Amino acid sequence: MQNKQDIFLIGGGMTFKNHKDYIHFLKNRTISIEKKNSWTGEYLDKKLGKDFNIIRPRMPLQDNAKYEEWKIYFERFIPLLKPGVIFIGNSLGGIFLAKYLSEHTFPKKIGAILLVCPPFDNTVTGEDLVGGFNLKSNISLLQKQSKNVHLFFSEDDEVVPVSHAEKYRGKLPHVNIHIYKNKNGHFQIAEFPEIVKIIKSI
Repeated sequence: MQNKQDIFLIGGGMTFKNHKDYIHFLKNRTISIEKKNSWTGEYLDKKLGKDFNIIRPRMPLQDNAKYEEWKIYFERFIPLLKPGVIFIGNSLGGIFLAKYLSEHTFPKKIGAILLVCPPFDNTVTGEDLVGGFNLKSNISLLQKQSKNVHLFFSEDDEVVPVSHAEKYRGKLPHVNIHIYKNKNGHFQIAEFPEIVKIIKSI
């Protein structure tokens, strides 16, 4: 564990304008008792676990997320992370990292910043991006934090439209943006070999 490179993975979440909308979501969300296979879970452990220490914090109230609460919790981990940490943010976790790392200079060297289907603004399908996750107009600090910044989008994503890729490109001309034809919508995939290849190449 001591010599392994840290991967800090922040998963997705939901935001709601008010408590009434949140309660409606809880009463109507699709539920299942089937085990979900996601690339963020056992797949990464299997592909990277022997060489990397994968940290998956359970961010506060993921289904009714507030940026300030996530920020407080995230900052508690900073003293524990080794230099060269790789950040992965998926969906809401992606815009959280984009916001935080565009507003704060991280005190340690960052090996890579990998943002998977991060929304850019409130033009997402079927939900409101609220709770303080909105980006400031200048997010250029993000691309200065690491020489390995990659963003991933899918043309068939029904939650975060692929048009968000161009919005990020307009603000971050020096980052690597990967657009796939089909990642089962909002990256609901069991395997993600492309991101593993990038991590191993860092």
